Amino acid sequence: MTPTDGTLLAGRVAYRQWREGYRTGVEPVLLAACVPARPGERVVEAGCGAGAGLLCLAARVSDVEGLGLEVDPALAELAAANFDANGFLHCGTLACDVAAWRPDRVFDHGLANPPWHDPAGTPSPDPGRQRAKEAASGLLGVWTMALSRALRRRGTLSLILPASSVAAGTSALRDADCGEITLLPIWLSAGKPARLVVLRGTRQGRGPDRLLPGLALHDAVGGYTAEAEAVLRGGASLAL
Repeated sequence: MTPTDGTLLAGRVAYRQWREGYRTGVEPVLLAACVPARPGERVVEAGCGAGAGLLCLAARVSDVEGLGLEVDPALAELAAANFDANGFLHCGTLACDVAAWRPDRVFDHGLANPPWHDPAGTPSPDPGRQRAKEAASGLLGVWTMALSRALRRRGTLSLILPASSVAAGTSALRDADCGEITLLPIWLSAGKPARLVVLRGTRQGRGPDRLLPGLALHDAVGGYTAEAEAVLRGGASLAL
């Protein structure tokens, strides 16, 4: 595997990822912007890959203590190197299957950009890309339950999913005792159907659910909207 050097957040974060296989998109950057972490809080990410989500979060929130769970040992090692290269000394990785993870501490927030492609679809010829995108049966529920069990009461659990998975994501959060669900639609451009959604639940939350106005990524001429630019390049948060 060959690493390539790049950046996130318009150069604020150095980021190495594999040339082959899965390549990071906007999803982990958007997801990180939705996590309401405060300095010094503990955050765990399932399926962290090369660490893009936690890198963006650590760039926004000082001294956040992040743990990335990644089943691929080489990817976990690459994520750890990315944390070190950016000076995020309170972030680390654990090479493990999320389903088998047993936390040794309590976390304030959890997040995941889980695989969601139908296993019955056409497989990718690249094994790493296939593993990053194919959702094994029950994976969403298993990941959500594992993250929820690690959270304190009133901790938050954030997921970014295709819009077609709203029902599955909402059900998984409720089954994991994460209520008060907030849904943020993400459109490619205004007036188009949402392609992605962020769902955030609160551990043992019993309040009402909320549907937010949403975020349009692109304007009429194809550039980023001001709101998307603030998040994807400026590292701003998305207030849910």
